[in-house]
Amino acid sequence: MFQEPEYRENLSLALSEVLDDIGVNERMVMSWRRGKMLEETTRNIINMLPDINITQYYLGSQSEATTTIGLHSDSDLLICFHDWNIIQDWSEWEHGKRNYLMIHDENTTPGYCFLQLLQHEVPLPATYIPDEKHITDRSGRILLKNTNFNRIIPGSVGHGPSNAVQGQPGVCDQDYVLAYPCKSWPQSASGWLGRQGIGRWPTQDMRRYAASTECFVVGTGSKVSEYPELEWRISTSLAERFLMFNLNITQIRCYVLLKMILKSFLNPQGTINISSFMCKTVLLHCIENTESSIWKENNLFICLTYCLLELHSCVQNDRCSHFIIRENNLMAGQFTAEKKHELSKNISDFLQNDRQMLLRNDIDDLGHRLQVKLNIVPHGAYYYQSSLARHESYMTYYYVNRAYCIRDIHHFVLKHLHTKNIRTMKHYIGKLITFNVNGNRLEQAACKFLAPFIFTTYGSILASFSIGENNQVSPEALVWLSAGLNSDISSSRLKLASVFYSTGDMEKAEQILRHTEQQYDSYPVLTIGLCDSPPPRVAAEFKRVCGEQSEDCIKHIMSFCVTFIQKEINCVPHELQYEMFRSTQDDMIHRNQDTNYWMDWAVVDSLPFLYFLQYKIYRHLQRHQDKRQALGKLIRTIATDVNLKHRETALNILGQCMEQENKPQHALNSYLISHQLRPRNNVAIIHICKLLSRILAGQ
Repeated sequence: MFQEPEYRENLSLALSEVLDDIGVNERMVMSWRRGKMLEETTRNIINMLPDINITQYYLGSQSEATTTIGLHSDSDLLICFHDWNIIQDWSEWEHGKRNYLMIHDENTTPGYCFLQLLQHEVPLPATYIPDEKHITDRSGRILLKNTNFNRIIPGSVGHGPSNAVQGQPGVCDQDYVLAYPCKSWPQSASGWLGRQGIGRWPTQDMRRYAASTECFVVGTGSKVSEYPELEWRISTSLAERFLMFNLNITQIRCYVLLKMILKSFLNPQGTINISSFMCKTVLLHCIENTESSIWKENNLFICLTYCLLELHSCVQNDRCSHFIIRENNLMAGQFTAEKKHELSKNISDFLQNDRQMLLRNDIDDLGHRLQVKLNIVPHGAYYYQSSLARHESYMTYYYVNRAYCIRDIHHFVLKHLHTKNIRTMKHYIGKLITFNVNGNRLEQAACKFLAPFIFTTYGSILASFSIGENNQVSPEALVWLSAGLNSDISSSRLKLASVFYSTGDMEKAEQILRHTEQQYDSYPVLTIGLCDSPPPRVAAEFKRVCGEQSEDCIKHIMSFCVTFIQKEINCVPHELQYEMFRSTQDDMIHRNQDTNYWMDWAVVDSLPFLYFLQYKIYRHLQRHQDKRQALGKLIRTIATDVNLKHRETALNILGQCMEQENKPQHALNSYLISHQLRPRNNVAIIHICKLLSRILAGQ
């Protein structure tokens, strides 16, 4: 703990180099933050299209870029509802709105408040209880309970104020926190604005900007409260995110090390004793109360030790003051005397044996890497990812998460378009174009990724209407379909090819398919599916491209499934139209409407659909050799592509091709395998019945 200065400096530099190799460096931090802010902006643009009055914010480690692959951090999303007016002063009351007054008195825990219901028409307290979500306290005030606020997100598990949803394989888990915005900066946080520590951090400009960010109330009470079901926690999370964005790389690395120590030694086997938020708060206090010149790479080990000593003091004193609302004790009621003693001993033991403990830390191979850097073992003694390989892994993880976000948001729009008319859809697109032209840089970047998918869907819907009327594609439909061609490597192009196929323009369809197949030959491509599935297997070549390219590479190396909603039915080959009617009445009982909404659409992986369309077109053009090659590619893709997300659909269209080839046994085998893969909500059972009926009729 009290080593020589030269030793501490050498250890600090070695730790800094190791964390740089792991990916905790300025380049990755900036890339990761931009990515999360881009996702946040995209989500909020989409909410504005149908005038959904909520705003979503990414918070915590994923947005701050204060995590690593080995820490397995969740992604925290705060969902803010703007339909209520949460005020601190009567002057903030608004006519006709649901108004609540924040109450701070002797019964509320510091950092928390009660929400008193006010009248709609006049700025006076409400006089009657409107529903079971409210209760009258001993003073006659009508207060809002927090127990009814945190509606459980479908598929989630409630944890305090958050709802945890397990992510798809290869994608981080998601924690949702529901909140209401405060009309103004909370009075309990006003003292922080004038506070100034030794390090003169945050600066006054930073404090003023932080105070301009939105604050929230979150539906959870303190563990030491007498009225936990009535308390609402005051959240300054956006101000805290802003402060984290203003840390230097040494401070970020110190926080990452604290979390590694927390996970390995203080919260072992998944137990949660000291939270990462407590560690973050300790770090911020330490930065505020030390000279800024200390936070340099060659002092990283000293900074880490200082933070651990401060954390140890917090545990011993049962007090960790919130960085902005000092009266809020984050450790109040958190630890029993036995747990407090255990944690205090664990931190002391670590401080006494810090070097050995760091060398034993296996998160992201930290210990092994550190042994090599300190020449304790020779290079090659341990196998771990090189810094280049780790960078490629980070960027792959980043781009895959980004692609899944685009997919989720696109399908959120599709669910809305499924029930809307053309005028509404055109209104959405007008808003999207406005953001693209007049928005800030993040809004323009978000539109660049999202707009092509929506343009393609809109063009396909227009084409379906015109094909239904006169078997032609209207010029307007072609304009929108052309505008969306670069959504990704394949899906929008395949939709356009399907439109031309549906009108009988085989030559144009064949040209598009040939060009799309060439794109597959030019890049390593990863399939992004719609439903839950095993994690995608990522080829080394794909990782290499991710490591070298900018975020635009998503358009060149990602293959989204081709998705047709029912409004596009006239653009869908009849073999695929069956997929829109996959569910019997009995199947519907076994459908989760929140996750299986897509089962009323036709959804197919891009590559099988490409080969299927080639087969159909070459069959029509009587190019028999090309037809056989396309069918062979379809069969091989279904048999060998481990990343197919809708293999059962591919098998269903293969079976129909086999029927057209007059190979009923091969067709039946395809349908049976499809049915085995997805026993319910699978149109294979209809194909089997139809085929058997024809076979029996023929006999």
